[in-house]
This record gives sequence, C-alpha cells and structure tokens, in this order.
Amino acid sequence: MAHTLDELVEMQRAADQAHAQVAQLRDQYGPPTTTRWSEQQTETYETAWRAWRDLARDVQAAVAEHAKAEGQLRFDVEVAVKKQARHPD
Repeated sequence: MAHTLDELVEMQRAADQAHAQVAQLRDQYGPPTTTRWSEQQTETYETAWRAWRDLARDVQAAVAEHAKAEGQLRFDVEVAVKKQARHPD
C-alpha cells in the first residue's frame, strides 16, 4: 500500500517517540551492564525497544515503497520525511 508523504511523516513521528521512550528508560534505569535491572525493568525496556524497532522497520519499508511508486530516490524521500517530522516549520 503506497503511503502519502503526510502518512510517512506521522509514521516517522511515532518511531521517533518510541525511540525517545527507549532512551528515557535507559536513562532512568541506568546502563544494564553496571546497574542490575529488575525483571520488570528488563521486560518494560525490551517491549519499548521492540516497539521502536517495529515502527522504524515499518517506516523504512513505507518510505522505500513510496519512493519506488513516485520514481524518487529512497534517500531523498527519507530526508524529506525526517525533516518534516522533526522540524515541521
């Protein structure tokens, strides 16, 4: 299914939010190699990491599909999507 640029931007924002959640958890829990995480912390972190990974994978696939459908370079579409998602002004 081909996505519009606006849909790709929303997908990228969701992936960015998921990444921010992973970073926040890592900061909150401390490095796992120096701080022993509880089972709950490990599960929470791994769930957040999987969500980020899946969203990032989905946006990359959608960007590639969109670029192919529009006859554009994937890199150019990816740059445009990230720029609009992160700096909408």
